[in-house]
Amino acid sequence: MSTPRAPLDGVRVLDLSRLLPGPFCTLVLSDLGAQVDKLEDPHAGDYLRVFPPHVGGVSGKFAALNRDKRSLCLDLKKPEGKAALLRLIARYDVLVESFRPGVLERLGLGAEVLWAAQPRLVICAISGYGADGPYRDRAGHDLNYIAIAGLLGMAGPADGAPAVPPVQIADLGGGALTAAVGILAALFDAQRGGRGRRVDVSMCEGSLGFALPALGDLAAADKLPPRGSDVLTGGVACYGVYRTADDRFLSVAPLEPKFWEAFCRAVRRPCDPSELIAPPARQAALRAELQAIIGNKTRDEWAAIFASVDACCEPVLSPAEAARHPLHAARETFVELDGVRYPKTALHRMGARTTHARPPRQGEHTDAILAEAGWSADEIAALRGAGATR
Repeated sequence: MSTPRAPLDGVRVLDLSRLLPGPFCTLVLSDLGAQVDKLEDPHAGDYLRVFPPHVGGVSGKFAALNRDKRSLCLDLKKPEGKAALLRLIARYDVLVESFRPGVLERLGLGAEVLWAAQPRLVICAISGYGADGPYRDRAGHDLNYIAIAGLLGMAGPADGAPAVPPVQIADLGGGALTAAVGILAALFDAQRGGRGRRVDVSMCEGSLGFALPALGDLAAADKLPPRGSDVLTGGVACYGVYRTADDRFLSVAPLEPKFWEAFCRAVRRPCDPSELIAPPARQAALRAELQAIIGNKTRDEWAAIFASVDACCEPVLSPAEAARHPLHAARETFVELDGVRYPKTALHRMGARTTHARPPRQGEHTDAILAEAGWSADEIAALRGAGATR
């Protein structure tokens, strides 16, 4: 049987973004089969390259986000660099950028200029608070975006400060994944109508979407339970994290009666389905009881017990342990390049990529990409002589 065609086979993406949201978005597109060319300035390039720790001479974070991509350098502040981009863009279907709103316009590379060169181009702009509105020019980071979106205020115990999440929710979810969905929709529309469109992604607004269930409750009841007291945020004993005998942890989530019954049977305690919806005082007592039970065995002992029990209980793994987990091995979630294991994105199976490439060196593919677009050796040398590339 032949390998199925990747859904984005033939789609070309020019990625002007840096750091995390844009590169993660284009990595998803790459795993779906798109060719992603990363455009960096000839000087600092993507700032993420220098973040420690390093693997193979490059940041581990950068390496994980930029495998299978190519890199070219153009200085868009120079007339020659700007002209080169406008000549190149006719070959691309998507442009992704994560500058402050208005930067491309000030460079003379606004949407109308780009569409004049490539009418079908999908232009995706990822920013903190969106291309318009009162926060358009406001600086921010992931923690600020989820704070304004109301997510941070939902995290952590009722008697303490909101907990800082261990991953960048706004960057990865609110920004990158929202952008990928918008790009795919715009590509589909461009095929139907022959015109590209602009995808305006606010990482704050994208994060707000994750609060939709809570906002629905707010609309219905005009108020929400205190932080840490809702069913899925710590309010019930059957949905939480418990310390094991070896000071590790077990996630326990048998919310439904059938799972609660299986859980109680596995830990050898009587089952009372009414405990699932018992009042707060009973929940506190039940939580203490469960902690005493779970604290009698190690995490891996509990993992072995629940391996054959359908009770929604799993060991809490560190990232290093997760990378070695047999589930991820079975689903080929990682790829090894030059002795380094890189994670794939969740949609990698659709892309059916059979070979992978290490992360690119800054400007490694400049000459090849320009030559593909019709530049002669003399023209490339002239760009380099003007300081518009490297």
